[in-house]
Amino acid sequence: MAVLGWVGLYFGQHWLVILAFLLFLFCLNFFRDPDRKVPDGEDVVVAAADGVVSEIIEIEETEVLKTRCRRVGIFLSVFDVHVNKAPIAGKVSYIQHHSGLFLDARDPACSEKNEALTWAFEGAKATLVVRLLTGAIARRIVPWSKVGDSVSKGFRFGMIRFGSRTEVYLPLDAEVTVKVGDRVKGAQTVIAKLA
Repeated sequence: MAVLGWVGLYFGQHWLVILAFLLFLFCLNFFRDPDRKVPDGEDVVVAAADGVVSEIIEIEETEVLKTRCRRVGIFLSVFDVHVNKAPIAGKVSYIQHHSGLFLDARDPACSEKNEALTWAFEGAKATLVVRLLTGAIARRIVPWSKVGDSVSKGFRFGMIRFGSRTEVYLPLDAEVTVKVGDRVKGAQTVIAKLA
């Protein structure tokens, strides 16, 4: 961006300077990471990401828990905060990277085909699986925690850069408190209550 701005100044191309400035503002907005008040309670599960709830389905979680779960999918646009937050307090018990495609994160096939990073958080009442998926624009997942780390609810454990999808796998007896189309905020919005 700086090079683009300097080239624009050097050659008198003011539109390049304006473009560089707009890109700079976009990146500042994208990488923001606001502090949020995290709801208390071992039974309270918070959203792992900002975005819109794109699906709530019952599905077999075959990687970690190997049982049927309820999956809450959250779509993150390029305008959402992309820092991912732990949905419960506990210990990071699993992390696994999966190579894959870069389909649009709204495509139903992206959950099985896109590059992803799977996490498991072992809490007092349940172990939850969180999967971060790349998208057509988002092509990099940055992990900030490792297996064995103890995290508080709302802890910043990773980031997906430039648009993506985050999935939280809940036990079937959890009470889901959001619906498809709801806008959620990571570490703040309660998405479920554990039995």
